[in-house]
Amino acid sequence: MDGDFRAMSGGSAPTEDADEPLEERTLPAEVLEGVPDWDDEYLDRVSDRLMHSYDLEKDVRSGGERFDMYGELRVESSKHLFHPSVQYANHHMREFLYADRRDRVSVADLERLVELGHDLADERVEPGDQHRATEFTFVLVVPEIPDDVRAFVDGFKDRTLLRFGFHGHYEIHCCVVAPDAEDVVSSERTEIDAAFTLWQSVDRKSGFVARVRGLLSR
Repeated sequence: MDGDFRAMSGGSAPTEDADEPLEERTLPAEVLEGVPDWDDEYLDRVSDRLMHSYDLEKDVRSGGERFDMYGELRVESSKHLFHPSVQYANHHMREFLYADRRDRVSVADLERLVELGHDLADERVEPGDQHRATEFTFVLVVPEIPDDVRAFVDGFKDRTLLRFGFHGHYEIHCCVVAPDAEDVVSSERTEIDAAFTLWQSVDRKSGFVARVRGLLSR
């Protein structure tokens, strides 16, 4: 009995090399051509890490909010008995990423994004036997992280089971990063923060395959 997974976004995953930084791994030309360029040097460098697994867009609006960066990841998994043609337990998950640079951040800003996450869930979650998870991740890039914001994000957890979990779940994540101060705080089970901490390297354990397998194991 074996299991397979396929990433449906970002093109074909590159072969991982433990000694090669994630942002320096080569993607097919047709994938690179579809990745936007950001005038914001920090976000442009973040996109170099995200483009290996996310379809990326810039300057999007959703629910009255504007975001500098939008990303979408779709993953499908299946298990099979002895031969790939005999499949069962097919599952899929999606993650929607929204990131924006702002002059400041408050707890009220984050609470508004959480409400947006629930509104987006009503629109985009497709519950069913094959639905494993849908995740909404909001990242704000700011000059500094206030103490009350840090406390809110550090203690934040929002997971909604669908039909008692039989139809999967959806989850909302928050992350606030202050790159000039090399500071970041993220809510429980948020893994995207590694892409935004440019002052830290992303190794093999934090690469594309580890991210995908982590999402599917939830």
